[in-house]
Amino acid sequence: MSAFGLPSVIAVIAVTLVTVAIGLYGLRFARTTSDFLVASRMVSPTWNAAAISGEYLSAASFLGVAGLILKHGVDVLWYPVGFAAGYLALLLFVAAPLRRSGAFTLPDFCEVRLRSKRLRKLATAFVMFIGWLYLVPQLQGAGLTLQTVTGAPYALGALLVGVVVTLNVALGGMRSITFVQAFQYWLKLTALAVPFVFLLMQWQSDGRPALTAPDGPTFPAVTTVTVDHPTRLIVTVQTPVTAHGRIDGATVDGAVLLTVGEHDADPDTAIEFPAAASVPKVAAVSAESPTDWLLPGDHSQGLFATYSLILATFLGTMGLPHVLVRFYTNADGAAARRTTLVVLGLVGVFYLTPTLYGVLGRVYTPQLLMTGNTDAVVLLLPSAALGGGLTGQLLSALVAAGAFAAFLSASSGLLTSVAGVLSTDVLGHGSVRDFRRSALVAGVVPLLLALFVASLDVSQVVGLAFAVAASSFCPLLVLGIWWRGLTGIGAAAGIVAGGGAAAGAVLLTVLGGPLPGWAGVLTTQPAAWSVPLAFLVMITVSLLTRQRLPKDLGAIMLRLHAPDALRM
Repeated sequence: MSAFGLPSVIAVIAVTLVTVAIGLYGLRFARTTSDFLVASRMVSPTWNAAAISGEYLSAASFLGVAGLILKHGVDVLWYPVGFAAGYLALLLFVAAPLRRSGAFTLPDFCEVRLRSKRLRKLATAFVMFIGWLYLVPQLQGAGLTLQTVTGAPYALGALLVGVVVTLNVALGGMRSITFVQAFQYWLKLTALAVPFVFLLMQWQSDGRPALTAPDGPTFPAVTTVTVDHPTRLIVTVQTPVTAHGRIDGATVDGAVLLTVGEHDADPDTAIEFPAAASVPKVAAVSAESPTDWLLPGDHSQGLFATYSLILATFLGTMGLPHVLVRFYTNADGAAARRTTLVVLGLVGVFYLTPTLYGVLGRVYTPQLLMTGNTDAVVLLLPSAALGGGLTGQLLSALVAAGAFAAFLSASSGLLTSVAGVLSTDVLGHGSVRDFRRSALVAGVVPLLLALFVASLDVSQVVGLAFAVAASSFCPLLVLGIWWRGLTGIGAAAGIVAGGGAAAGAVLLTVLGGPLPGWAGVLTTQPAAWSVPLAFLVMITVSLLTRQRLPKDLGAIMLRLHAPDALRM
């Protein structure tokens, strides 16, 4: 049993059981293909907004944002800003016309708007790629959470979430998971907001310790840090410690004096630091100076990466298949707009909390800067700040429950979107039986992938998924809805050029690791060049193939833009 205690284990089990129970309740209403794919378009704006917020606020939101702010500081505040602001673009350009198209999936929209079966197949491939790429960090986060809370193997958490979500989606489809995701949004918000009130009170009680001390972060109490991979520590203040393992090539088992300079620690080395000791820097996660954490990057590569990330999160939202599929469940275009407006409020309120966890993590959990396990700051902060008493354990249990809810709800939406296109375009013709069989296939693939990417930052993988979505479906939807001149060939060329380039950058980053210098920046944050490339290619090729425009283009555009009152 880990330091979290029995309450956290019970909380994780309870969230899992409640998720299954709500899914079984929703199963009563799931009968037809329309129920499974779009909940028969009967979801109210308020319910839909809560469900969208529930699936959108994923592992990257619950764990990754706080971890990145702990590690990098204000440079990554654009992550939550971009995630929330993306719904503004969705509200202005996509929500209502997409619903009026009558499509069930993104490939459906391609055929409705551009009358191209080849484009439909290409869109299907990208929905699967984006969905699976986004599912991997959800399962990864589940493994991290269960491992942190109970000490169980990483694979067990990923397997648990994968099995529960796959069964929920396969049995009840969209109608069932709507209830699950709406409940889980409010659980996640509560799980972060309530502990933070106690954390803020504790920070006040401790005399408001500096978020970034002049000499860098210090350990608030006697702290033992165990490194799980070869680590080079940069000690700036001579520090007496107690160590067990190997440091600088020598076996140590007792008191050691870490002199100013660099020291190499082997895996499984445990180092006990005294209270108020300075936290050694680790090159991979430490800033050049203690105050850099509070300052935005001012070098050209850093600014380019920041702007590229903003573009990916802002435009990527309107290209995420699991977000778009929920707008198909609204009754009409006006309801889709109201849904988006409510989502903006719900998501904006939520993102206030993980940001503050990352800030207080510098005070109470600085050891995470050494281990690199910064994604765990949300899970570890309550017990670190409030101690191991009952209050700390109960708040840790609440946070653990919220984290598991994040993985379950986001995975449900992603799995539904992938299963939808698999059932209609790959493994069947859209029947209930086809959907259930496709859900099983859609759940197995990312589960296998998650076992090989446990060392990646949760938010890094999610950011790459946003970049691919922004470079493929965003240009397709914006031009397809608002420009009469888009052709099927032009859309396909743009998706291949922009989306394919972004997907290539993703595979290079995930499989081979980031490259040095500008090459690394361009591949780890590709949106700044891949999105304009997609738009440029779509427009250019469409102008060259304008004779291939659909013959009923006028009727199609009228269908997308006519007010709902005229369509009754």
